[in-house]
Amino acid sequence: LEAGRGVDGVIGHTQPRRVAARTIAERVASELGSELGADVGYSVRFTDNVSDGTLIRVMTDGILLAEIQRDRMLRRYDTLIIDEAHERSLNIDFILGYLKQLLPQRPDLQVIVTSATIDTERFAQHFAGSDGTPAPIVSVSGRTYPVEMRYRPYGEQEVDDDADEGVGRLRRQRVDQRDQVDAIIDACEELAAAGDGDVLVFLSGEREIHDTADAIKKKNWRGTEVLPLYARLSSAEQQRIWQPHRGRRIVLATNVAETAITVPGVRYVVDAGTARISRYSRRLKVQRLPIEPVSQASANQRAGRCGRVAPGICIRLYSEDDFEARPEITDPEILRTNLASVILQMANIGLGDLARFPFGEAPDSRSIRDGEALLEELGAVSIADRKRDGVRLTKIGRKLARIPADPRLARMLLEAERRNCVREVLVIISALSIQDVRERPADKREQANEFHNRFKV
Repeated sequence: LEAGRGVDGVIGHTQPRRVAARTIAERVASELGSELGADVGYSVRFTDNVSDGTLIRVMTDGILLAEIQRDRMLRRYDTLIIDEAHERSLNIDFILGYLKQLLPQRPDLQVIVTSATIDTERFAQHFAGSDGTPAPIVSVSGRTYPVEMRYRPYGEQEVDDDADEGVGRLRRQRVDQRDQVDAIIDACEELAAAGDGDVLVFLSGEREIHDTADAIKKKNWRGTEVLPLYARLSSAEQQRIWQPHRGRRIVLATNVAETAITVPGVRYVVDAGTARISRYSRRLKVQRLPIEPVSQASANQRAGRCGRVAPGICIRLYSEDDFEARPEITDPEILRTNLASVILQMANIGLGDLARFPFGEAPDSRSIRDGEALLEELGAVSIADRKRDGVRLTKIGRKLARIPADPRLARMLLEAERRNCVREVLVIISALSIQDVRERPADKREQANEFHNRFKV
């Protein structure tokens, strides 16, 4: 704003998650002394809190992608800030590829790509000018305090036995009988001895969060409040982490707290070192959500959460050797997803052939063929009269592209309409499209458990 941006068009700021878009808009509006929805607004699915006078629009990257369909030149914006680019989600890769094509036609458009753990050289080269000059890199040093790393592995590990130096080191197994919950409780007790301050614990999913919360509550630690934090949690319950409190707060979170939300007052982090990472199995033809070790970049991002207000301590529940052996960055989503929905959306928006699109990292040709074969099987595309700039959408394909669901589920819905059984099939599709249909509101947990127990096998 001080540089004069936001005058000829809106400053657009994208976030991967809805909760981040909302909280960042609230923070920026507060800094400017403006009411939310006036100078600063936000747009997420089902909510559009902006006005005609809005200068800064914070939105999910999916909102911007949908806008490309209506405004190919993005005339509404004079500046675009693409945040959390290191996550390399499909939407982010789409937007970055599209902006690379658009910038020569919109030299007035300023694009800023930001991230704490970004591969700067790769992104700078991706946006290189026509003469090959890479985009400028600006490093902004954060106001962070030093973070002490402590490694506290549990379970079975290999350790060095150097008792006989003449023979050389031998490998032997050391078995730690503790499970993950025990290790987290031990880590929290160790941090309690280190001093006051809130603790942020990173876990892989909701079930692990609830199991750990139950175990901590049984300890009856004095003056300790336990809060869950994950993307599916209601907005009201997510807001609880910003409410003032006394004593110590332990926040049990998924990787939503890695980048999307900065939990206030955190001085300590406990990192279980895992996350649910979506991967497509070409052999089984299904999208899976296995629990995998996080990359070094994600682990460092997690550790950085506790150096914001004071010197912090990060306890990693795995060994330093394990950390060093992990990949530096997480694979981009384009390399580990079913490309059918990607091909469908690209054909609908008119972005051209997937194989020719300027992705930061191009997907495997076998994955592209699999995606096209699935869409042809569903009757969504016609491969026979394929155009040079991509596959041709059929009438069914254009309908499928408008439904925000997996193409196979969307095809079920269209067929249900033809057979007059939409109501019944909609229930099945809804259940198939989410990870867990069970809800446990904090104020009705016991009641929820009673109902859930009826379905135990």
